[in-house]
Amino acid sequence: MTRPYAVEIALGPQVLGSLDNGSQREWLVTDGVGGFAMGTATGLATRRYHGLLVVAVDPPRRRQLALASLDPVLHVGDRRIELATHEWTGGVIAPAGHRYLVEFEIDRGVPRWRWQVGEIVLDARLAMDHGTSLVGVVFTIVRCPEPVVLEVEALCTWRDVHAERTASGSPHLEADEAGFVFEDAFRVRGPSFSPTGEWYYGFTHREEAARGLNAVEDVFAAGSFRDEVVAGGSLEIEAWSDPSRIHAPGAQRLVDQTQARFETLARRAGAADATDAQLAWAADQFIVAGPTVVAGYPWFGDWSRDTMTSYEGLFLETGRADEGRALLEAAASSLSQGMLANTADVGGTEYNTVDAAPWFMHAAIRHITRTGDFDLADAIYPALESIVDHHLAGTRFGIRVDADGLITQGEPGWALTWMDARVDGLPITPRWGKPVEVNALWISGMAGMAGLASRLGRPTDRLLRLESAARSSFVERFPSGIGLHDVVDAPQGDDVSVRPNQLLAVSLPNAPLCDSSVVRACEPLLSPLGLRSLHPGDPAYIPRHRGDPAARDAAYHQGTVWPWLIGPYVDACLRTEVPVAGVLSGLERHLGEWGLGSVSETADAAAPHSATGCPFQAWSVAEVLRARRRIAAA
Repeated sequence: MTRPYAVEIALGPQVLGSLDNGSQREWLVTDGVGGFAMGTATGLATRRYHGLLVVAVDPPRRRQLALASLDPVLHVGDRRIELATHEWTGGVIAPAGHRYLVEFEIDRGVPRWRWQVGEIVLDARLAMDHGTSLVGVVFTIVRCPEPVVLEVEALCTWRDVHAERTASGSPHLEADEAGFVFEDAFRVRGPSFSPTGEWYYGFTHREEAARGLNAVEDVFAAGSFRDEVVAGGSLEIEAWSDPSRIHAPGAQRLVDQTQARFETLARRAGAADATDAQLAWAADQFIVAGPTVVAGYPWFGDWSRDTMTSYEGLFLETGRADEGRALLEAAASSLSQGMLANTADVGGTEYNTVDAAPWFMHAAIRHITRTGDFDLADAIYPALESIVDHHLAGTRFGIRVDADGLITQGEPGWALTWMDARVDGLPITPRWGKPVEVNALWISGMAGMAGLASRLGRPTDRLLRLESAARSSFVERFPSGIGLHDVVDAPQGDDVSVRPNQLLAVSLPNAPLCDSSVVRACEPLLSPLGLRSLHPGDPAYIPRHRGDPAARDAAYHQGTVWPWLIGPYVDACLRTEVPVAGVLSGLERHLGEWGLGSVSETADAAAPHSATGCPFQAWSVAEVLRARRRIAAA
């Protein structure tokens, strides 16, 4: 029977049997409050972030890794067959259960593993409760000639996801036959629990080593659950963050609820096909209670620029305008000196961004335009007006409207646009002066606000003057002969670097230009996974986004491909009648290549454009989904 919205995210034994291959494919399950479960198709934990229960202590921030692994073991006669896969110091793989894996798939949001040992076939499925930090795993004996004993060992820790923990003393463990509480932080429940209580030393994460970070930690073997299971029988284990809670809904019930929710979200989004449905589900993974948006898994929190850039794809293309409205109202109330906080991930609130507020204006105007919600327009119009007021008066970091009507910005040591990477405190792409996309957003925002003001019976004269002045200066100042300058009035003069930022000058609803030459100038930037951040012929171009943190940050915006830019590219093409047939094919296939069912943050600039950065990125998913819808509607 055909499953509703079934998508082919499935791997077989030739992929799973190779750790170098199968462990590059990662899965993600989220809980809707900032926590998650994440790992690889082979079961090998290649990142410090991999585990079955990651808890957002201060949702969606301060994530702690709790349940590191549940390791199945089959007891068949005198044989003890370990099906987990771990890597230890020195590259030792033990056990090597991936050799028994014959299938991995994601079925409507639920990852499933299948091992085959002779005549015995074992499945494991994992799901999380939406709205609470709770995970369940169902182990099912699909086939066996006679009952087998299934044992599942629980490996635990309690640490910040960005760090490691080494053995020290004996963690506090309260155990009974139904499970245990670990360090008063989380509870694990299952059948016939038997405590072990020993440290396993030298647990190694190969991806952290490749990123130039510490890759070794210790984990605590709390004990094992055990049951005799016949064909068709199951063993269920749940873990959750509130240790005072005694009961859980049951792992199988979580699986059923997740798959039903997948189908509900797909219908709400008006999914046209399985890929559309999968993208709507991927979008859901980033929307968390608040509501707010997690920029990317596993290491980002909520970033206002990413949230607002993602807004239309995450909320309006998925039928979630009510949640989006609440987010926009919260953002409007949080403005400070006409700016949105960039992030609070670092422990304090930072307002070091020039484009978050213009993207907020864009998101709000798109919401009101598409939904007709003029009650929202009336409620947040004063906040939008305050952005204009503060940009005219001047705000932090030299951000202000210059005499020519264009937005200028910049202070030494800071990179305030989305190209914000720094190494040793020095920005790689400072872009001080008047960035092309910031001014395109400003012009489009003024035109959009004038439309709102007219509908609300508010004055429009000032907004129209601001738009006209900025538009006239933009048309005069930005053309470079090969598309548009990336920045004008920079300290070293106008920047002729060919970057994809210029696409917004054509792609936005009230863009300052409608010129196919801008699209043509960006053709060398186009790759199967998005657009390069710098022309390959530029002396500063870096083809691969690899190495330690400094090397990766140096390459971040110097050629590295960004999938989210496919959205502006498609808009610009459609507006200027440049053909777009097949432009999304590589990104659609990418759903099964790396962050399974999702779209990566970045990719190498050079072929074969191997994915890099976060495997699961909000604005990448949002803009691919939005671009698909735009092409379908064209």
